[in-house]
Amino acid sequence: MATILDTILDDTRRLVAERKAVTPAAALERRPAFHAPTLSLARALRRPDGPAYIAECKRASPSEGVIRAEYDPAIVARQYKQAAAAALSVLTEPTHFQGSLDHLAAVRHAVDLPLLRKDFVVDAYQLVEARAYGADAVLLIAAALDPAHLGDLLDAARDLDLGVLVEVHDDAEVEALDLDRVDVLGVNSRDLKTFEVDLGRAERIFARLPERIVRVAESGIRDAEAAARLRRAGADAFLVGTHFMRQPDPGRALAALRRETAVALAGQPLPAAP
Repeated sequence: MATILDTILDDTRRLVAERKAVTPAAALERRPAFHAPTLSLARALRRPDGPAYIAECKRASPSEGVIRAEYDPAIVARQYKQAAAAALSVLTEPTHFQGSLDHLAAVRHAVDLPLLRKDFVVDAYQLVEARAYGADAVLLIAAALDPAHLGDLLDAARDLDLGVLVEVHDDAEVEALDLDRVDVLGVNSRDLKTFEVDLGRAERIFARLPERIVRVAESGIRDAEAAARLRRAGADAFLVGTHFMRQPDPGRALAALRRETAVALAGQPLPAAP
């Protein structure tokens, strides 16, 4: 039985083939952003003052439906920057997340933070797209790629000066990785089949990673208790999207989570809700 990931990957392969036919890679390489210097995602996520946050810009998701009906990614990006986000993630997958490369370009024009293109990368052409529209890094999902293909995309990304966030969901995916080639590893605590969240999987995987790898916790981070738990388990950064995007002001939501997590990590009681 096909999973939602299988469906998204099939749709992505079809859309990539269509975009290739319309806009060859050579045309993308003529865009000014393709030649701009990139910012280091890994460096941005190593913060001496506490955990870093990759704040996400997205309109919808398969599990949640439309999250933010009135969605202006540039406005959201500026709010996140004001709230001290270390980096931003921008959804560009159009069919299931209602994202687009134009959203990525708009965020690039709005802020000077490292930008992660969040999509289902299956083809090196998408790396050229990412570079041409202003991304500094891309997401590569281990569950969507066999190890050899993942390795080829890692090489292609580095040739383009793109950083990579490699995402895993379980121990088997970590076993298949060449960790010597991974700088930033994200653990998605959401089960791809049931969509249930288990923070324990991030705790288990973080414990086995070399110290030099930047650890990113993904999914299920809705409050300071979860963030503090994952920080104590070794998380250098959190990638948070849905929780922020549901709030009237995503930047204020980020600032509140940062503040409350710092309090939780200091062992102090959290402030009462107003």
